[in-house]
Amino acid sequence: MSRKNYIFTSESVSEGHPDKLCDRVSDAILDAFLTEEANARVACETFATTGRVVVGGEVGLSDPNALKSMMERVEAIVRASVKDIGYEQDEFHWNTLQVQNYLHKQSAHIAQGVDNDGAGDQGIMFGYACRETPELMPAPIQYSHAILRRLAEVRKSGAEPTLRPDAKSQLSLRYVDGVPVEVTSIVLSHQHSLESQNSADIRAIVEPYIREVLPSGWITENTEWWVNPTGTFVIGGPDGDAGLTGRKIIVDTYGGAAPHGGGAFSGKDPTKVDRSAAYAARYLAKNVVAAGLADRCTLQVSYAIGVAKPLSIYVDTHGTGQVEAEQIEKAVAACMDLTPRGIREHLQLTRPIYARTSAYGHFGRAPEADGGFSWEKTDLIDALKAAV
Repeated sequence: MSRKNYIFTSESVSEGHPDKLCDRVSDAILDAFLTEEANARVACETFATTGRVVVGGEVGLSDPNALKSMMERVEAIVRASVKDIGYEQDEFHWNTLQVQNYLHKQSAHIAQGVDNDGAGDQGIMFGYACRETPELMPAPIQYSHAILRRLAEVRKSGAEPTLRPDAKSQLSLRYVDGVPVEVTSIVLSHQHSLESQNSADIRAIVEPYIREVLPSGWITENTEWWVNPTGTFVIGGPDGDAGLTGRKIIVDTYGGAAPHGGGAFSGKDPTKVDRSAAYAARYLAKNVVAAGLADRCTLQVSYAIGVAKPLSIYVDTHGTGQVEAEQIEKAVAACMDLTPRGIREHLQLTRPIYARTSAYGHFGRAPEADGGFSWEKTDLIDALKAAV
């Protein structure tokens, strides 16, 4: 039997965190390729350090001339991404950093399997949903994201001019009878512009916004606050620490509240099941919970490179299911084509919708009119109920 009374912690990092900056660049390049051609192939990795961004990986377009043109646009895409995040530091400035582009044409040996509608790689992917929040996400990661997203808004609007892009948040929540009831500790490290600002100064800036986004009553007199606990945090971003695409996979998903198959998302086109099947697994798990078939649902799918059909589908409702897990496994397979092509078409994943996913979580976001976050829809409720 699962525990009912405990403390659980998750962290988030801002769009200006070095690893997240790299995720953003990789996904912005992916979006540019998908704008050029819906079936573009992209596996883009980014590395960032003091005054430098390095891009590499495999890309493919059906038109060689279009591919050449896209290669010439990469540097401008990098600079625009860094500018939008807000980096204008002496040692990391969007206009003066060096950009090195090592993207090359996709391997023909990888392409041959994908061209036949097979998976772009082997692997296992997990989806998860629960009733802790309206978004059917675990509360610690959902509200860790919300804190940083709100602080980014006031930084970019000019309301808080001394805040800078790099930040990390962490929430520890106390659960009673399986329900989050109290924040036991809040950790926030936020880059700032003035050497004279200390921890107390930064707390005075950020505390009202933190209280604004957290549910009423969660912050108590017992809540511990750790704001910039080491003191000054002026040197940040890739100038303070190197960044790399795909190093924040737990931040991107469920904050450690659910399993992870190990594959990162950013910079990968939707033929890569690391990304598309993880989105499909979240979509199915969320619909299972939304349909009232369980209060918690973990769903796993697995694939082999070049093979279209998933090798396995596994569901665990953690003792909260209204029907047997085996029935749900059969139902999700009946309600959605889980081949790579089926996932891309069902969720309309060949659109340029990925740069916005690169920070503040790939899950727990509202579906958007242009197809962004389509995997957050709950439009399978009736079909799943009928199937079981």
